[in-house]
Order: sequence, then C-alpha cells, then structure tokens
Amino acid sequence: MQYRTLGRTGWPVSEIGYGMWGMAGWSGSEDAESLASLERAVELGCTFFDTAWGYGAGHSERLLGKVVRAHPDKTLTVATKIPPKNFTWPSRRGFTLDECFPPDHIREYAEKSLANLGLPSIDLLQFHVWEDAWANDDRWQKAMDALKSEGLIRAVGVSVNRWEPTEVVETLRTGMIDAVQVIYNIFDQAPEDELFPLCRERNIGVIARVPFDEGTLTGNLTLETKFPPGDWRGGYFNEENLRASVAHAEKLRADIPPRMTMAELALRWILQEPTVSTVIPGMRKIKNVEANVATSDGTKLDPALMARLRGHRWDRVPTAWSQ
Repeated sequence: MQYRTLGRTGWPVSEIGYGMWGMAGWSGSEDAESLASLERAVELGCTFFDTAWGYGAGHSERLLGKVVRAHPDKTLTVATKIPPKNFTWPSRRGFTLDECFPPDHIREYAEKSLANLGLPSIDLLQFHVWEDAWANDDRWQKAMDALKSEGLIRAVGVSVNRWEPTEVVETLRTGMIDAVQVIYNIFDQAPEDELFPLCRERNIGVIARVPFDEGTLTGNLTLETKFPPGDWRGGYFNEENLRASVAHAEKLRADIPPRMTMAELALRWILQEPTVSTVIPGMRKIKNVEANVATSDGTKLDPALMARLRGHRWDRVPTAWSQ
C-alpha cells in the first residue's frame, strides 16, 4: 500500500481507502462479510475509512467502530458525515442552512455518530450535502469550531453534491475546510477544471469517491441488470441512465490494456492524479478488497493510454434520480 498526505491535516492515509455506503444502502450486504472485508483491508494497510450516519441510520458507523476499537495499535482515520436535517439527497438550490445544517442539528448528529462509533473523537466530520450559498454563514463555522475545541472532531470536510464539483469553491475559500470529497473517475473529470487547482492552492485534502461510477466502471452492468426492491441502485440505474451507462462502459472496453480489468483501470486512472489524497471504492467482499488494494503499487499508466482515457469524459448534470 502506498500512502499520501490528507492536505493540511498532515495525516498520512492509504491511497486506497474504504467507502462504506454499500454496507448499509445496497442489497446483499451481510455484517459478517462486511466485518471480514474491513479486517482484511486493515491487514493489507488500508488506513482511511469513510462512512456516514445516513448509511443505514448509523449501521455502517457501528460496523466501523467495532473494527477501529479492535485495533488500538493502528492509526486508522475515521471520516463520517452529518445528514441534512431535511434528509434530502441531493441538495437543491434554494435550500437554506436552517433546513439542512442548523447548529443544533450539527451537534446532535456529531454526538450520534460518536455514540455509534464508540470512539472519543471523529477524525474528519463532513457535511453530507452542500450549497455554496452557505459559505459565509458563520453559524455552521462556529458549530464546527466548538466541536473541534471540545476535542470531539479533529477536522472538517464537505462531501460535494453529485456532478457539482464547483458547488464548494467559495466554502473552501473560508479557510474552514480541511478536506473535500468529490466524485472523480474516468467519466467524471470535471473536478480537474476548477476544484483541484483550488485544493492544491489551499492544501486541502481530496477524497475521490464513486471511482466505479456506482458500478458502471466495473464492467459488470448490462441492459438486463436489475436490482432488488429497496436497493438504491434500482432508482439510480433507471432505464435512461442504465442505457447510457452501459454504452459508455462498452466504448471504454477498447482502451483496457491486456490482463487488466475495467475496475483496475478505473482505480489506476484516479491514482495518476497527485491532487487526490485517497480513493474510496466500496468494498463488501474480501476478493474486492484484495483486488482494489493491489492497484496501490506505484505503477503508472502509459501516457498514451492516459491521453485516450481523457476522451471518455462524460459531463452530466444533476437529475431527480442522481442522489
């Protein structure tokens, strides 16, 4: 495992981290398998774990806390997220801070997450949605400063809405944010335009999420793919999105090097970007943990291949189904 620095926090983190949404919001998750996969990740050197209260109303947090407490000898970085008070994902233009993150709500859910994790403090507490219109409202700033001064959190982050990588730039300029989480993958290259340069300028950590485009970039989706009732992906991969996603994945196949999977290519593409501090693929099975961690070997992709992959950029706009 290779390690990078999470921006101005100075914390070394594994460049392959662990995204934990799938352990609570996707079908097929079993706690025993999830815990075994988390343990294998720790064994292989993974040190950054990203969860949220919203992943199963704290269920994912409880799983992570169990693993972290079992390894007091290791420095494992815990990141979680405060849900918006109106429990609406994604955020919408016009939502107010009072509707999403009033100060009492921030504290309430910080304390709930601490209880779920069973830890004395949270390394990185993130807002789970965001509107840049809230940037200079000092109420959220004071609430987070208070949590920091009490030793309940160590750093502050924002998880940016899907396909809106610039909906945080004014917030980053406040100096309050230590790390930003953004969708970044072979299709979603837009963070390179404005967000990444600002993060480099301000020494803000970057957490790259959705490296496989919710599964498209694993190469396993087909036009016949169906998800069980209640699985979030069933709404995301509606007929419109499934058809477009499969078409983009099929076009990518021609650029996959021999003896490399699409998923491996997807991770290696992200790891080429030095602005990224860590990538957080969702991993519910040990075989996926082992395959994903194996990409952190320092090997670079061929420049000619990187140039071709640039051509797979797919700029999208948020929709009613694009949580």
